[in-house]
Amino acid sequence: MMQRKLALLVGIGALTILLILRWEHVITLMNRETTSVQPALQPWQRAPTDTITSIPGSRHLMVSAFKDYRLGGAIRVISIICKQELQPLYCVLCANANADANANADATANIDAKADRPLGQCTFSQANVDVHSERFGFPFVTSDVLCRSPALQQATHVSITANPLAKLTFLSIQNQEVKESFKYNFTVCISNLFGEYNNALQFAQSMEMYKLIGVQRVVIYNTSCGPDLEKILMYYRKEGMLEVVPWPLDKFLTPSTGWRYDLHHGDIHYYGQLTTLNECIYRYMYQSKYLLLNDIDEIIMPYKHANLEKLMGTLQQQHPNAGVFRIENHIFPKTQFDDSGRFRLPRWRSVPGVNILEHVYREPDRKHVFNPTKLIINPRSVEQTSVHTTLKQFGLVLNVPFDVCRIIHVRGPLQKQLSKDQLFFDKKLWEFEELLIPSIDHALNKSGVL
Repeated sequence: MMQRKLALLVGIGALTILLILRWEHVITLMNRETTSVQPALQPWQRAPTDTITSIPGSRHLMVSAFKDYRLGGAIRVISIICKQELQPLYCVLCANANADANANADATANIDAKADRPLGQCTFSQANVDVHSERFGFPFVTSDVLCRSPALQQATHVSITANPLAKLTFLSIQNQEVKESFKYNFTVCISNLFGEYNNALQFAQSMEMYKLIGVQRVVIYNTSCGPDLEKILMYYRKEGMLEVVPWPLDKFLTPSTGWRYDLHHGDIHYYGQLTTLNECIYRYMYQSKYLLLNDIDEIIMPYKHANLEKLMGTLQQQHPNAGVFRIENHIFPKTQFDDSGRFRLPRWRSVPGVNILEHVYREPDRKHVFNPTKLIINPRSVEQTSVHTTLKQFGLVLNVPFDVCRIIHVRGPLQKQLSKDQLFFDKKLWEFEELLIPSIDHALNKSGVL
């Protein structure tokens, strides 16, 4: 009996020593600036099943990965980091000769389908974490995890980890190639849908208005929406104008439904609005000449030009070094209606949502109150963005004059005390009536909402 106990203790001791040696060996590898290791250290062959993935050994999350040639080809992993639990993170870069280096950014899984194959030689290196300088006060914030290594040129997949023994999930590295021509001229990035949002009529009207001013693509991040809006989304996806990116943030965190932590609480600002805006910039960096960063109930409207192309042609000619264009927000209260009733169409009454053509009264500016802006950007000129302004950019920032371009924002009033005769009559949308009404009817019919 004594010999068996002794043998058992010796075996346990030997196993413990082996585990300690293995841990120390892996830590040594990961603390070197760059060290090649063989795939035997895995198994890592896992692809994300969603657009958000947990970072092993931490409460942090990773979203998508991009090569950034502006930073010497560094790999930028768009992430959500818990500020209170910052810790060393590591990049695992792998090269796969069989992987498609130009994995389509439109794929909602953000991973190449062939990634379950062995990727050959992989590389560990310590990551740099760049937490975005937003000031909303939430514990989880949008961040960039940057990977720099001599292996960058060959890398096609990357994973971020805080635990070297964890089973890793790999992201396909997008933007492997710098492009000078783009599939789209103007793309709208809409940050997120949540709370069973079902404002179907306003969304369809906005989409058709976008078309008339020159938008070819709209990207929307969807946590949840109502049944009527779901039909509208499906219609525009089939038509080819809309990309819907799944955004299941509520599976990982408690998202805030507002923008101030002291008022709205939760783990992260406004369902991860800042993360999705930054993700959209990199997703479409080499797909679109310009991006419009605005909310679902806003339209960035040229007032001195017939469309966005003519607007931006003039602005870029006048300001060739500008890459960020800030557009003033202006409120059109949905509580004030056009008296004529000319757009109160009976066939639209059954469609849930706001009829923006009825709300053509605009609140005046308040001299001592900040008027927030939204953005038109050259995505190749922007490194990080917030909601109303960019955080890091390579070009100049231009404040576009109110009379040249402004945002039509149909929502609840901010100046509730004002009567209709104290508002400005702004019928810009009516200029598009002849083409807009039939196109809205067509979309509502084809989607099955009418």
